[in-house]
Amino acid sequence: MSSPPRGELAAQLAPVVREALEAVGFDLDALDVNQAGRRRLVKVVVDGEDGIGLDEVAEASRVVSAALDEHDHIINGPYTLEVTSPGVDRPLTHQRHWKRAHLRLVKIKQPEQAEWFGRVGECDETGVELLHKDELRRVEYRHIERAVMEIEFKQPPVEELARLTRKAPKEEPR
Repeated sequence: MSSPPRGELAAQLAPVVREALEAVGFDLDALDVNQAGRRRLVKVVVDGEDGIGLDEVAEASRVVSAALDEHDHIINGPYTLEVTSPGVDRPLTHQRHWKRAHLRLVKIKQPEQAEWFGRVGECDETGVELLHKDELRRVEYRHIERAVMEIEFKQPPVEELARLTRKAPKEEPR
């Protein structure tokens, strides 16, 4: 018996992997299956509420491996498992991504508009509040073509963070 084609195989494995990861508090961000010679490469991208580090990737790898072993009839052959965390260039595509990006600087591309930068405030099921050029803007997710976090090498201005958390900035001691 052969295993299903790549896209169908990923679709069959996704609920198995998602359930195993959620049981230990992680989110399945992406799952892909590719042919790598005689083996299949099962690539799983995992995230967590507060991000994910090496220890969490190792734990996720053990959990996913055990789940795949229990369902080896789906893959039906040798495979290599690769578990990784999302990179900083991962597009923000789900509400949970926006929640994790709270107070971070993001680059936004909206249809038929130039790219712009904003700092992430509160978000809900339909959209996100962004601070852009000292102005708060609400943007619906459906009006965002692409959004990615920007790497910042210095601390963001306290005033920006205060506007997004609705707290007055603390005065510096004299």
